Amino acid sequence: MTDSPPTPPNSPPKSPPNSPPNTGKPPTPEGGHGIALAIIASCQLMVVLDITIVNIALPHIQSALGFSTQNLSWVVNAYTLTFGGLLLLGGRLGDILGRRRVFMFGIGLFAFASLLCGLAQDSWQLLAARALQGVGGAIASPTALSLITTTFREGPARNRAFGVFAAVSAGGSAIGLLLGGILVEWLDWRWIFFVNLPIGLLLIALTPRFIKESERHPGHFDIVGALTATLGMVGLVYGFIRASEEGWTDSLTLGSFGAAVVLLFLFIVIERRSRQPITPLWMFRDRNRAGVYGMMLSLSAALFGMFFFLTLFTQEVLDFSPLRTGLAFLPVSAVIAVGSGVASQLLPRWGPKPFMVTGAILATAGLAWLAQTDVHSTYAGSLLGPVLVFGLGMGFQFVSLTLMAVSGVEPKEAGAASGVLNAMQQVGGSLGLSILVTVFGTATRDEGKTQARDFMEHATPAQKMTFQKTHSLPKPWSDEVLTAGVSNAFIVAAILAGVSAVIALFVIQVRASDLERLQGGMPPPGG
Repeated sequence: MTDSPPTPPNSPPKSPPNSPPNTGKPPTPEGGHGIALAIIASCQLMVVLDITIVNIALPHIQSALGFSTQNLSWVVNAYTLTFGGLLLLGGRLGDILGRRRVFMFGIGLFAFASLLCGLAQDSWQLLAARALQGVGGAIASPTALSLITTTFREGPARNRAFGVFAAVSAGGSAIGLLLGGILVEWLDWRWIFFVNLPIGLLLIALTPRFIKESERHPGHFDIVGALTATLGMVGLVYGFIRASEEGWTDSLTLGSFGAAVVLLFLFIVIERRSRQPITPLWMFRDRNRAGVYGMMLSLSAALFGMFFFLTLFTQEVLDFSPLRTGLAFLPVSAVIAVGSGVASQLLPRWGPKPFMVTGAILATAGLAWLAQTDVHSTYAGSLLGPVLVFGLGMGFQFVSLTLMAVSGVEPKEAGAASGVLNAMQQVGGSLGLSILVTVFGTATRDEGKTQARDFMEHATPAQKMTFQKTHSLPKPWSDEVLTAGVSNAFIVAAILAGVSAVIALFVIQVRASDLERLQGGMPPPGG
């Protein structure tokens, strides 16, 4: 059993377990809990799906705003890096200023930034607005998760709420691909941003009516800690992306990694010395919570990689349209929702560990299966099966990880605990994708040399003349190159998911008190 952190001097007395905070406002009526959960889940869906909805529109954005191929990736990275880097500070804002107030501000900032993205007329304008979107998401997302802890009592009701939240968090990526395909084909790429404005305004209007304000805790904002963490992760991700393009010995690559190490070391030093850090390091002393954070880091890396490379494969090799690509991922969302629902219902009886272990193994198996992809693969015959296996495993995982991350945390630290969990998801996705892109780049360069020799032996004079101008291999040689990179990336993604299985088996230890909390205070079976 891990010791709890010492109570600071002059701290207010703890409230009885499960008692609502004394905010001077009437609690949310029982009939409004469903609407409150819909508001929270809608905010999380809007924030999460924005990570993938842009992928479908990237070719249109590139031609409209004049992005180079190298700089186009920053349309995604500008969002994910500020989102993941500032999540920790976003969680602390809700604890100190009041979660409902901060929740509404985060939604408003996200909606306003979305409007700026849609109106952008130059590349730098879009990148700046995307970074601002990430700031809004970093404020709204951890506050949304911590609002569940103040709106729903610990036990079955909170388990169901976390199940919905986890399903939305995990399935939002696939929904983003589908919605992106619809908006790009039927309207215009700018509508992938404009659509957030009416949704955000509606959520802001409904929130004061159905969600009560949380208790405010005195404290200060660890701005220096947030900046060192964010810049350190930016340097780390940039280092991997740079390595995929220029190699590991490039001076900027080495400089980025060096700066990242220094900044992240400073972040740890600052957090250890701060009286109120954005990341209370005592959270990592708890074996289960540290294991959950590690699992989220590795699983998110695999999840981001799966969506990115399958999107690339289906559009470039299988010649799917944006809308058809989005539809191809719809079964993933359904299976994730089913897995999350099953897990949330059975967790009180079985505990989270069986779902963590089973989910990690299924995710690993699905990715290993996808690693067998070749140029002759088809969607129904080669991709659908492993994607469904992977999705079921992720559905099991996200509910279990979410519950374990905030289990036993005092209400005043719930924002920080959920912020760390969300940060692990976004940072894991960004870092993991940059690592997988590096693997992809190395594999495609090697395969490209082989295919170039074969091309020169079998190509027609007209094809050779075009190649001399474009330096790009035509089909079917280009398909062989891309598929080799995708297959190698999936091998590494399977290894990353396998790490989470090892953690689930040998690190996670579910205690009787954990089961008791999941059952709403009743003694565990047989206890």
